[in-house]
Amino acid sequence: MPTKIVTDERISKFKNKGKDPAKLREKRITECVELRKAHKNENFLKRRNITLSSLPDEDALSPDFKSKQPVASLTIEDIIKDVTSDCRESQTRGCQAARKLLSQERNPPLQEIIDAGLLSRFVAFLSMDDEPALQFEAAWALTNIASGTSWHTQQVVEHGAVPAFIALLSSPMLHISEQAVWALGNIAGDGPVYRDVLIDCNVVPALLARISPDTPVGYLRNLTWTLSNLCRNKNPCPPLSAVQQVLPSLIQLLHLTDNDVLSDACWAISYLTDGDNDRIEVVVKTGIVPRLVELMSHKELSIMTPALRSIGNIVSGSDVQTQMAIDAGVLSILPQLMRHPKASMQKEAAWALSNIAAGPCKQIQQLITCGLLPPLVEQLRNGDFKTQREAVWAVTNFTSGGTVEQVVALVQSGALEAIIGLLQVKDPKVILVILDSINNIFMAAQKLGETERLALLVEELGGLDRIETLQNHTNDLVYQTAHSIIEKYFCDGDMEAVKVDATDDAFVFNAPIQRTFEF
Repeated sequence: MPTKIVTDERISKFKNKGKDPAKLREKRITECVELRKAHKNENFLKRRNITLSSLPDEDALSPDFKSKQPVASLTIEDIIKDVTSDCRESQTRGCQAARKLLSQERNPPLQEIIDAGLLSRFVAFLSMDDEPALQFEAAWALTNIASGTSWHTQQVVEHGAVPAFIALLSSPMLHISEQAVWALGNIAGDGPVYRDVLIDCNVVPALLARISPDTPVGYLRNLTWTLSNLCRNKNPCPPLSAVQQVLPSLIQLLHLTDNDVLSDACWAISYLTDGDNDRIEVVVKTGIVPRLVELMSHKELSIMTPALRSIGNIVSGSDVQTQMAIDAGVLSILPQLMRHPKASMQKEAAWALSNIAAGPCKQIQQLITCGLLPPLVEQLRNGDFKTQREAVWAVTNFTSGGTVEQVVALVQSGALEAIIGLLQVKDPKVILVILDSINNIFMAAQKLGETERLALLVEELGGLDRIETLQNHTNDLVYQTAHSIIEKYFCDGDMEAVKVDATDDAFVFNAPIQRTFEF
């Protein structure tokens, strides 16, 4: 996924040590691109195949048709003969047999059905309002074909199914309308091209018209999932006109209690906030941020994850957008998420924290005040590598934009020791980020006249040995950065011996008495 470069005031402050903020911001986004890719959300599928095993009473879904001949005994040849016949009962029997084969969990005969030329017949059956059983069976068969590969979805679209399914949304028979919702969700989930084909065909108002206080919850679940697929994908993002249409209904859905509806509505918001600041603004101005923060504490991981993802996207925006999330209470929830049993949640929380730490010193101070430093250091020390990587970025952002006093608080929290411990990782990008943090801390020490004391502390913590070792690193940039730090801060042979006190979780330089605080 291509990265974006944001050049607002916040970003201009992001790296303020004489470096190019745009390049460093691009570097930051490249590092967390894994968190921003669409495939990270595959714990809920972009397309769904309706399988027989998930329907204990699947024949009840098609109550208007009972075949005289058991459909299980029909071969592909029998199905082709029935579907292409002129007899309505045979057509319905053939469609039902086809959709049952296509509902197999293993190796459904998608190719055989398409090669037999049955798609045009299935699509034609969708418009037969006087034959609801045939209509339903054909819709189900097409839904499962569209759940296959992109090529399978393409065949369904190119045979004219999109306008036929949109027309079916207004069917008075709920099970037929719901089948159309499901099929359209599969088509939208294929990618931005077919998503926009659906939007251009006015699918959004047709879907939203089905939302009412009387809509059954099962129907509402499928409808919310389909709406989320219409919000999904980038390059391009969904048209803003469609986003404006769908947002009010998504906000309503986010205030319901059904877990599946909440999960898919949150995922939809996470897609809509995964863009530039203008797109984030379209969402935050609806007033939904407090509800998203509230859902970050939900007991279900399937809801917590997209709610946190949405907030993480929002705090990657402007200072004002970030502050809206802070004002909504996100900093009171992040500490518990940083300590969540699931490593995936820890990583997401650390990513959100790193975005907030990229803000101005006022917001960095709020991180300190709300107790985010202890869990940050815990993850630097004990988190899995992906979480540690995000936590390292949080430290770099913190040291880049924080005041000297705030950097002192970070060092005293144990973060310096923790990042020194990570200098042995294999990932050169992470090593460079750590070296950047150490350099930033030294720059803060220079302002206090504490460079020598910091150098002695780094040496006592084993940092000097590790930085010296990095001068032999195979990565040229790692070598150059390590060499620069050694030359700048560790080449003074007359460095006076200074006592350094170290505890388990804090390191304090014994600064001269006239200092008002200790580094």
